[in-house]
Amino acid sequence: MEGYDIESLIKDILDARMDDALERLNQASFRDGYAAMIHDFLDPTLQRIGSMWSIGTISLAQGYVAGKIAELVLNKAIESGEASALAEEQGVAVLGNIEDDFHALGRKMVASFLRLDGWKVEDLGNDVLPRAFVDAALRLNARVIGASAMMLSTALNVRALRAELDSRGLSGSIQLAVGGAVFRMRPGLVDEVGGDGSAPSAMEAPALFRALKERAKP
Repeated sequence: MEGYDIESLIKDILDARMDDALERLNQASFRDGYAAMIHDFLDPTLQRIGSMWSIGTISLAQGYVAGKIAELVLNKAIESGEASALAEEQGVAVLGNIEDDFHALGRKMVASFLRLDGWKVEDLGNDVLPRAFVDAALRLNARVIGASAMMLSTALNVRALRAELDSRGLSGSIQLAVGGAVFRMRPGLVDEVGGDGSAPSAMEAPALFRALKERAKP
C-alpha cells in the first residue's frame, strides 16, 4: 500500500529510535486499520529484519528492539478489539527455543501473532529441554508445540523433542510446529527433524497452528 516507508521504519528500529518507529506504525494503523498495517507494513519489516538477524548483520540489541516494537504494536492491536479472529479462542500453544538455541526474536514475533489470533501462549523461553516442552503441553492441554531454532546445529536438536513425543505416545495428539530461518532456507529439514509443519513467516504462524490443532487427535 502506498505510504508505507519500510526502509525508514527499518532504519528507526536499527538505530533504536523506538518512539519514531512506533509513531510510524501508529499513524499507519490510524489511517488504514491494524489489519492492513500489520500485513503490509509491520510484517514485511519484521521479515527483512529477521533475514538480517539470520545472517548476523544486526546485533542482539537491534533484534531486541525489533521484537519489543512488534510486541507493543501487536498487544495494542489486541487491546483495540479490531482483530475479528479474537472472537474465537484457539486454545493453548506452547512455544520455546529448542535446547541450546538462544535466538528469541522469531519466537517472540510468533507469540505476538498467535495472541492476536486468539491463542493463549505459554512461552517457555530459550534453551528448552524436550521434556519441558512436553510436560508444559500436557499440563495445559495444548495441542500444538512450537519449537524455534535459528541455526542448523540447534535445529537438529528438534529430533530429541520428536523422540520425546514418540516415546510418550503423544505424536498424534500433540502436533509439532517448527520455525526459524534455517527451516526457510532448507524446507526438507522440517521432515528431517520430525516436524509436523512450518510457516514461512511469523504472520503466517496462526494459520499453521490452526491447521495442526485440527489435525491433532483427541
